Amino acid sequence: MVIGRDTAIGAHVVIEGHTWIGERNRIYPFSSIGTPPQDIGYHNEDTRLILGNDNVIREYVTINRATTKEKWETVIGNSNYLMAYAHVAHDCRLGDHVILTNGATLGGHTHIEEYAILGAFLAVQQFVRIGAHAYLGAKSGIDRDVPPFMITAGPRAKLYGINQKGLIRRGFSQDTIDVLKKAYSIIWRENRSFRDGITQVKKDLEMIPELKMLLDFLISSKRGILR
Repeated sequence: MVIGRDTAIGAHVVIEGHTWIGERNRIYPFSSIGTPPQDIGYHNEDTRLILGNDNVIREYVTINRATTKEKWETVIGNSNYLMAYAHVAHDCRLGDHVILTNGATLGGHTHIEEYAILGAFLAVQQFVRIGAHAYLGAKSGIDRDVPPFMITAGPRAKLYGINQKGLIRRGFSQDTIDVLKKAYSIIWRENRSFRDGITQVKKDLEMIPELKMLLDFLISSKRGILR
């Protein structure tokens, strides 16, 4: 176990196993960090949890270390905010500046990219990916990949367009947002297959970095994409 300097650990926090915690983290009372994965195939192997710097872990958050089924590591990046009762399962990977609101639950092997925000009491199924700057509404079930820059909502989550307000807050230009909105319309609103939509977007729109990020995410999806 390694705990970096200036990390503050509250009362009744449990930290177990091979857990590396970086600097300047704030871990609030009754959290459980690095406890064994909730997986019946796990037999006390030497798996790990790696927690970066400047994270806030609020009350009763649970973060499990990994199984042996992937890279033996659960990894949480920097400057994330995990609110009370959030759960990060085995083998998950969180980027930087991710927010899990109260009671948000991640199944094993979930990957979440930077600046994504997940609403309260939301549940993400195993092996799902959440793209950068996505906003996922509360009380949803997420069973497929959520592309970057998107909003989802509903009990069985559906896409509802570009996360325009969130992108404005993050400093994206209106021109960039307009390109992403046009891409969303072509791919999701014009009754095309993903393959045809991607081809049409490449033909019609300027390939700015954000659009390339979106298309690369769609092309690389193994779980399938929310519609």
